[in-house]
Amino acid sequence: MKSTILGYPRIGNKRELKKACEAFWAGKIDETALLQTGAEIKKQNWLLQEELGLDLIPSNDFSFYDQVLDTCLMVGCIPTRYKNIAENNFLELYFAMARGLQKEDIDVTAMEMTKWFDTNYHYIVPEFEKGQTFEFFSKKIINEYTEALELGVKTKPVLVGPVTFLLLGKEKEAGFHRLDLLSELLPVYLEIIQELTNLGVEYIQFDEPCLALNLNYKEQQAIKSTYEQINTKFPKLKIYLANYFDCYGDNLEIALQLPVDTLHLDLVRCPLQLDDILESKHFNPSTKLSLGLINGRNVWKNNFEASLKIIEKASSKIPLDNLWISASCSLLHTPYDLDLETNLPSEIKQWLAFAKQKLNEIIALKNLSLPENDAYLFLFEENKLANLTRKKSKLIHNQNVKERIANLEDSDSHRASNFKVRQTKQKHALNLPLYPTTTIGSFPQTKEVRSWRLKHKKGLLSQTEYDALIAKEIEASIHFQEDIGLDVLVHGEFERNDMVEYFGEKLNGFVFSDFGWVQSYGSRCVKPPILFGDVSRNKPMTVKWSSYAQSLTNKPLKGMLTGPVTILQWSFVRDDQPRKITCNQIALAIRDEVVDLEKHGLKVIQIDEPAIREGLPLRKEDWANYLNWAVKAFRISASGVKDETQIHTHMCYSEFNDIIASIADMDADVITIETSRSEMELLDAFVNFKYPNEIGPGVYDIHSPRVPTLDEIEQLLIKAKNVLPKEHIWVNPDCGLKTRNWPETKKALENIVKAANNLRKLETELV
Repeated sequence: MKSTILGYPRIGNKRELKKACEAFWAGKIDETALLQTGAEIKKQNWLLQEELGLDLIPSNDFSFYDQVLDTCLMVGCIPTRYKNIAENNFLELYFAMARGLQKEDIDVTAMEMTKWFDTNYHYIVPEFEKGQTFEFFSKKIINEYTEALELGVKTKPVLVGPVTFLLLGKEKEAGFHRLDLLSELLPVYLEIIQELTNLGVEYIQFDEPCLALNLNYKEQQAIKSTYEQINTKFPKLKIYLANYFDCYGDNLEIALQLPVDTLHLDLVRCPLQLDDILESKHFNPSTKLSLGLINGRNVWKNNFEASLKIIEKASSKIPLDNLWISASCSLLHTPYDLDLETNLPSEIKQWLAFAKQKLNEIIALKNLSLPENDAYLFLFEENKLANLTRKKSKLIHNQNVKERIANLEDSDSHRASNFKVRQTKQKHALNLPLYPTTTIGSFPQTKEVRSWRLKHKKGLLSQTEYDALIAKEIEASIHFQEDIGLDVLVHGEFERNDMVEYFGEKLNGFVFSDFGWVQSYGSRCVKPPILFGDVSRNKPMTVKWSSYAQSLTNKPLKGMLTGPVTILQWSFVRDDQPRKITCNQIALAIRDEVVDLEKHGLKVIQIDEPAIREGLPLRKEDWANYLNWAVKAFRISASGVKDETQIHTHMCYSEFNDIIASIADMDADVITIETSRSEMELLDAFVNFKYPNEIGPGVYDIHSPRVPTLDEIEQLLIKAKNVLPKEHIWVNPDCGLKTRNWPETKKALENIVKAANNLRKLETELV
């Protein structure tokens, strides 16, 4: 029996990579310094895994931005608009594809970005053209293998599998299917494998998480053909085929017949698939199984007792030498090291395991599974006691919350009147112009704003001093919004850190780490709250600053909240009760806040739900159950107000086609979505469905440092105007503006307001 993982976090113990990338983008450090930071993180990761005793260590799991973007560069899948950059500077090309580039004579938009399966990690979407060719362009995978080798560490290079790579991308023109490009792509993969085997590589990990999806016959055959061709060319290569985030499902028969050395199973998401495999007539006992027993997406300690039973079941039919112990997926989705945490309550801390601790759990399970395991039995007893302590803890349960959940009625998830009735009342109450303008919520969090929060947290700023600074910042933002002519204002969220962390800090049932950062996209890191117990709200969370901001203006101002599904999805959630129950607990707390905002004069309230689509199970047969409780939770949070109060929601970087009916069923008065990177392509789902409520298709890509021109915004709005009722269209950025700086924000918002005014003038002229 051996131990391995699929991948390790790459941002650094204390976000060293984030800081280096942002310094490089700002021109504060050079390429050499950035590459040195990356090299140091890789070195630390490899040597830690070797020191702890992992048998097979991954390489090429590091990235300066995203592993799918790395794959695009590896195989030369570079959209035409970047070709002139490629001749000059590789890193400039790399980051231009990720973030866009606006300088001198170059002005290119970024590639589209969307969620990595059902996680909060975002990947760069490959772009494919008819007749697309590929080449072995970036040698990063080779370089990382040799880097590790120079440290004395022989690794398992990790590749995004060719079929998953193609399926994750998009055709940028009609007339072909991206899988048709496999015959052009596979020779490049074979060339890469050849170079790796020439260096003495024994194992290569191919990540094919598309095997967790409902694949059609063509897609299944593409998998079959790909690995048969690789095996024919490299019969001695040991292929470690990794699927994760769900079962193999209908793809299991194909997977079991593939000529691969090792098949990885996510036994956290789908524990029953081991029985299916062991009982299948297609299973070859000589195939090694990688048992993904350690949760790669959550922070709770493993239950050794339960895991050892699974190992025992597998070893009853498979020799121990043919079993691997691993995490369910890459540890990319977990924080680095629990040892860094000095402020977590000790009772709760004993229940947790971050990435470093999960390595120890993997190795402990391996050792406990061996025949002579007496020296490791103390680890079993320690683990058993921690899990028992958690189960019996009084910190977890709140009887009042449980009773409120039990007493929920159907009427709690419905507004008093239908949308048409509400729309009429809201138009009278708000008196907004055609094409009303707004922002999504946050304004730039400058160094000064962040420093105030840190000083306040450390006791260097009193509450009175801190409040005065925040009040002044809010006042300045209100004046700015009024000056440029925005129609529905926001208070800017200067008092907030992360959109989930802020609410978690004010709700019962959450605790927070100091260094529990995980990568969301590029240099953007989030520190998810740890949701350990029943959730409740003791007092208002946002009323103070929202009502203050509203007092400064006669224009309507939005109260800004994070929705229950997003708080659930973007937290490390307790695993001792159904997620539905936990989500409803959060929904009731948000409902109380919505009602309080209305009482304090807020006529517009936004409940952000960017994670609704992300939470969708990968297999379609599981969708209905999830959508039912997720949509209901949102409606519980939004349905306690009068018809005149306008409820907004916001979603970003999501594909809506398959769930548009459920989005409509949320019954928000206004939905704002990301559409600028996709050039309004994501709007198609709403148009084809004839979405009945109002909608704000984003016209400013806030994840790129470039400022959209007035003409670009107008063209996007004209696209929207041509397919949506003009009375239903709002004008807004794609997402919150927290990560942008003020000069670009002001210029972009001025262009947005000008574009809306120009469309209004056009409507007047047409009349």
